[in-house]
Parts: sequence; structure tokens; C-alpha cells
Amino acid sequence: MSAKFHRRVQHDLDEILERYDSISEPLADDFFAEFQIGLEKAIANPRFFHHDASGLRRCNLDRFPYHFLYDIRIDTIRVWVLRHNHRNPTHGLRRFTS
Repeated sequence: MSAKFHRRVQHDLDEILERYDSISEPLADDFFAEFQIGLEKAIANPRFFHHDASGLRRCNLDRFPYHFLYDIRIDTIRVWVLRHNHRNPTHGLRRFTS
């Protein structure tokens, strides 16, 4: 199993890292490490995480108020959006339907 990303996920990640980096470089590094841990968990056991209202699976990060939404393909997970937990729940979902 591997991971593929919608092209906008890099933009999502860059925005978050930039925000945390403006506070503290180690904080940005910690966020990135936490995101990678979430990805590794989803890749290792893609059906572990619950479905949210959109029908996509939701992986909540442990230390940060963010999550990513993904679906399962034959041999990959496809990450559609990385967003803050308090962001509008429809943010990024058009990526999945287009």
C-alpha cells in the first residue's frame, strides 16, 4: 500500500507549515512528523479510520488540531484534503467530486 495526494494537498501542507514555522521551526518539524505518522498509520491499516459525513475516511492527528481525508484505492490511499478540525466541513470536498 502507498499514498497518493490530490495536487492541492501540498498547498494545504505548505500553508500549515508556514504558519507553525512563523511561531517556531521545531513546531513546524513536529507537525510534519505528526502528519507522516498519520500517513504511515493509514497506509499500514487503511480501514482503521472512520468515515466522516463526506464518506471519506478521516485521520485525526494526535498532537495538532488537524486531520486529513482519504479514500482507499486498489493498492493506494488517496489523500484529498488536509485541514484544521474547525474548518468548514465542506472545505476541500470538491476535490473529491471533480
